[in-house]
Amino acid sequence: MPTDRSSSFSSLELHPDVLRNLASLGFEKMTPIQAHGLAPVLRGQDVIAQAKTGSGKTAVFGLGLLSKLDPTNFEVQSLVLCPTRELADQVAEEIRRLARTMNNVKVLTVCGGTPFRIQAGSLEHGAHIVVGTPGRIEDHLRKGTLKLHNLGTLVLDEADRMLDMGFQETLEIIIGQLPKKRQTLLFSATYPQQIQLIATRVMQDPVTVRVDATHDNETIRQHFYKVRDERQRREALRLLLLKHRPESALVFCSTKRETEEIAAELREHGFSAIALHGDLEQRDRDQTLVRFSNRSVSVLVATDVAARGLDIDALDAVINYHIARDVEVHLHRIGRTGRAGSKGTAYSLISDKEGYKVALLEDYLDHAIVTEALPPETLLREAAGRPKMATIVIDGGKKQKIRPGDILGALTGENGIAGTQVGKINVFDMRSFVAVQADAAKSALAKLTAGKLKGRSFRSRLISSHAVSKRRKRVGGS
Repeated sequence: MPTDRSSSFSSLELHPDVLRNLASLGFEKMTPIQAHGLAPVLRGQDVIAQAKTGSGKTAVFGLGLLSKLDPTNFEVQSLVLCPTRELADQVAEEIRRLARTMNNVKVLTVCGGTPFRIQAGSLEHGAHIVVGTPGRIEDHLRKGTLKLHNLGTLVLDEADRMLDMGFQETLEIIIGQLPKKRQTLLFSATYPQQIQLIATRVMQDPVTVRVDATHDNETIRQHFYKVRDERQRREALRLLLLKHRPESALVFCSTKRETEEIAAELREHGFSAIALHGDLEQRDRDQTLVRFSNRSVSVLVATDVAARGLDIDALDAVINYHIARDVEVHLHRIGRTGRAGSKGTAYSLISDKEGYKVALLEDYLDHAIVTEALPPETLLREAAGRPKMATIVIDGGKKQKIRPGDILGALTGENGIAGTQVGKINVFDMRSFVAVQADAAKSALAKLTAGKLKGRSFRSRLISSHAVSKRRKRVGGS
């Protein structure tokens, strides 16, 4: 950690007027992300910063943008991309606060929900810093109302959320039109593989700043429970879900048939559960994964082969309905929880018949496996929780030129829902999926049904939390 001296903003090469303004705003000591990130930003280096909302990250890139801004040049010098209009508004307001002692600094917000022609007029009069959402920024670039040939700094704020909302293709289009010689700053609460790939392509020798603990194997807590027979095994699964109430749990089973049976039984008892196996058609597999990854389904019951290659971070729990035959498979299963610096939990149900598999695992772990008592059966009388999100499917996609920004704009326009109520957006060739907070689902559906996308009306419907596809592939699978 930095010393008291290096925790002070005065330790940085900032203009005295800026330092006085920071003091007047109540900025006393730097937060960890500021203490580690500001220096390389001010030096002009590319920076990848893993930091969450509320960590003080806006000041990191805000002070960096302002430190090299030329107020006499009204061409756009910096672009900040944010996932939602609400965040863009917050970021723009914070940058204006940081620039209070600087003369004539123009910060312009460019997002959906505001008439395009009004934004075009504002851009025509010039701006130093533009803060916007990817979809609307791409619109202005395509129509020539936003020119970025003089850009010196690009900021990707909450980059993981922009990817979650389906903006990867849009981001690549925008970045492709920027000057090659620039500073790029990437801020993300998590660091999934997609972020790494983007960083590799668009950044030059970036400095990585992480202020949160990252995942290692010790962050996964394993719990083992003895069951007598199949009936108790099924009850044990429900007991664990009722006691711990994970928002997202991945249950591993041995066979395709078992995944269907267990998911169906969980639904019968009020759980939001869905099966994933190799007999699903690709269309239904896509829908299953979308609903689980956007947290509108709480429990995914899957075979090992079907779950191979899943890119789902931050699982709350992994449950081994049957312990894996292979130690490596067991470790791969439980490794899906406890990512992104969070503490993961894995639960395994074992019987006397599985003693040989337990012995193999004990040999590998080099310690005896001690089973715990199951939660009390009285929990079975409690109601299962419902997911916080719901999924709306739209009968239109890439083939109809629909983009995530179009869907976000349609939802958050006049009399719409807040951008913070919108989750992941996935656009496929002929269908699109958008997750919204469950308590806003009816309003969101009404907004999409009454409105238009790309000037056209598309059928939209809410997927029931108990909806399950009956279509199967005609040929085998796993």
